[in-house]
Amino acid sequence: MVDLFSGAGGFSRGFEDSGYFTTIVAIDCDRASARSFKANFPRSQVLCEDIKDVSGDDIAYLGGGRPTVIIGSPPCEPFTGANPRREPDPLDRLYKDPMGRLTLEFIRIVGELKPKIFVMENVPAIMDGPLKDALIKEFKSVGYRGLFFNVLLAENYGTPSHRKRVFISNVPISPRPTKRRICVEEALKSLPPPGSVSVPNHDPVPMSDRKLRRVAAIKRGRALYYYEGANKRLPNYVRLDPKRIAPTVLGCSRFIHPYENRLLTVREQARLMGFPDDHVFLGGRDEQFNQVGEAVPPPLAKAIALYIAENYLR
Repeated sequence: MVDLFSGAGGFSRGFEDSGYFTTIVAIDCDRASARSFKANFPRSQVLCEDIKDVSGDDIAYLGGGRPTVIIGSPPCEPFTGANPRREPDPLDRLYKDPMGRLTLEFIRIVGELKPKIFVMENVPAIMDGPLKDALIKEFKSVGYRGLFFNVLLAENYGTPSHRKRVFISNVPISPRPTKRRICVEEALKSLPPPGSVSVPNHDPVPMSDRKLRRVAAIKRGRALYYYEGANKRLPNYVRLDPKRIAPTVLGCSRFIHPYENRLLTVREQARLMGFPDDHVFLGGRDEQFNQVGEAVPPPLAKAIALYIAENYLR
């Protein structure tokens, strides 16, 4: 397997935890993310490079051949309604926005390597207006005539937070949902107090006295801040309800502990994404939060991996 735009490895973590896959090459241009990926997958070849400068032949050489599966998560910022600066014209988000054009680089590499299966994750807004037909055309141009837009909810597969994403692939993907959802309280239980050296990425997040006083007044389910996206109003510093799943974890989002007047640690937010405690995040604190919030939740990735392995690779 090859992981493009790999981040800290949430997508690969789920695939490898399925027991069927090994990540031979991962690529991400962010240095902290690439370091995190290597720390968690020491046997993988990790390239910290701009994907525009990498060819399919480079990947095949590093991996000792062409992969069976390619997964990846091109940046969602050009497409998401949370971005107040996204291009008004949907097609400009793919063809004009420099970050949006990175989706075309994913397609290019898929075309050069011709894997049996590919899975590209993004926000559902990547299907807005004419974008869906544009993606069908682009994948067809590299040899894949069948394209499936598999919209899945992470909370249906053991992730303790809401996350709706589309997984674009050359095969239909429909894992069976789990029977129950995991709430915030269950996800955070058994963790020691912040600052414990026994758990990585569990350092307390500092706050000013003024902000601490404001946080103390926030009720469960309410937020300290709201900001305007392109077509939606989004909360930040949300006091979590312990008996419900968490809202969508984003790189820029911070959550208030359901019982304590403090922000969650990186490790606590990682638990809300379904990361195991031995999955480490390197770099500065904000970089670590970004790596968590920009990941594919490992439980959802594992469900996808199991479905692919059991239905298409036997």
